Amino acid sequence: MPSRRSFIQKLGAVVGGTAFGTVSTVLSPQMLKAAERVATWKPQEVASDEAFWYEVRQAFTTSPNLINLNNGGVSPSPRVVQEAVESYNRLSNEAPTYYMWRVLDANREALRMNLARLAGCLPEELAINRNSSESLETIIFGLPLQRGDEVVLTKQDYPNMIQAWKQRVLRDGIVLKWVDLDLPTEDDKYVLEKFEEQFTEKTKLVQITHMINWTGQILPARKIANMAHKRGIEVLVDAAHSFAQINFKIPDLDADYLGTSLHKWLCAPFGSGLLYVRKPLIKKIWPLFGAVEPEGEDIKKFEHLGTRSIAIEQAIGHAINFHDFIGAERKEARLRFLKNYWAEKVAQMPRVKLLTSLKPQYSCALAMFAIEGKEPSEVDQFLFNKYKIHTVAITWENIKGVRVTPHLYTSLADLDRLVTGIEALTKS
Repeated sequence: MPSRRSFIQKLGAVVGGTAFGTVSTVLSPQMLKAAERVATWKPQEVASDEAFWYEVRQAFTTSPNLINLNNGGVSPSPRVVQEAVESYNRLSNEAPTYYMWRVLDANREALRMNLARLAGCLPEELAINRNSSESLETIIFGLPLQRGDEVVLTKQDYPNMIQAWKQRVLRDGIVLKWVDLDLPTEDDKYVLEKFEEQFTEKTKLVQITHMINWTGQILPARKIANMAHKRGIEVLVDAAHSFAQINFKIPDLDADYLGTSLHKWLCAPFGSGLLYVRKPLIKKIWPLFGAVEPEGEDIKKFEHLGTRSIAIEQAIGHAINFHDFIGAERKEARLRFLKNYWAEKVAQMPRVKLLTSLKPQYSCALAMFAIEGKEPSEVDQFLFNKYKIHTVAITWENIKGVRVTPHLYTSLADLDRLVTGIEALTKS
């Protein structure tokens, strides 16, 4: 953990190092004082300090009349990020082609460097785009696969990716090999064996969803990647939910390709994401949109999206600042603390089945539960209609339940109401 002096120095950099003065309007004296108070605490100690997280909550503009526990879909941005988008957008509208393309667009390389620091990779390996689907489909449609080549993925993967792979089956005659996981699981050996069963001499790539979006299950991505690489199989990681939720660097996963959305756990503006491609492999991937040198080695060939919102892109930097202010370890610890707070309580209730592991290596903020005799949609509607709690009902393959996803601004009182609502439904 950083010393008190290093923490305060970092805090000063966060406050002073952003345009338009937007951070200083959000980090109140109370919030700065709260941060200083816990500067030398261990992450697990900060995780349960409600006074600190109360101040963090004030940085968001979330509704006081609705408990949003579906942050896994899209997370709200703190006020600092919202104000940055508005400031950049107003500037852009003064003279769009000048301020967007000659002024703000010039800052993309600084943003790329900042994202690379956060991701732990080379700036030359990161492309900035709009979401996980765009990132991952750039690889899915850009890989030079031939008829008969095999790709391994799971039935529990995100639908957009599955649909993209099925399109390649129709277009190019590739073969999909399916892993069907019984979740939750706390057995890495079971997961590895399920993947290995589908590997053959024709397997060219394996897709690994680092954190299953339905249940929050964390898969042993590094172990699967190591197993695949020993067979000469390339690795594509879907990190839509794990990036900036759990504390890791991209090289930790041994991925060849990785895509993520920044508007989820980094709390960046809606419609922001990144693509990672291991540097030696950039040349072989065709860009999703036309580029001057489609077979070139420059990661920027994946950023030829046409006109986009430069305001949204540039405000990503403010989200990184906010993430750094909280601290990746503190953030992960708090999110896991919130999940365990409600999940441990409802797991003891009759008729309730928790569909997510409580062990830290297998879950963080996302969790799912089911109530015997109740359809997921019935549970979801009851919680909203009676308690104004927004969750999401899910029925997908062998997964059936209600997903609950708190975030940094979620209070224990919010989760107490959730527990009360679930208990009431079990008695009906």
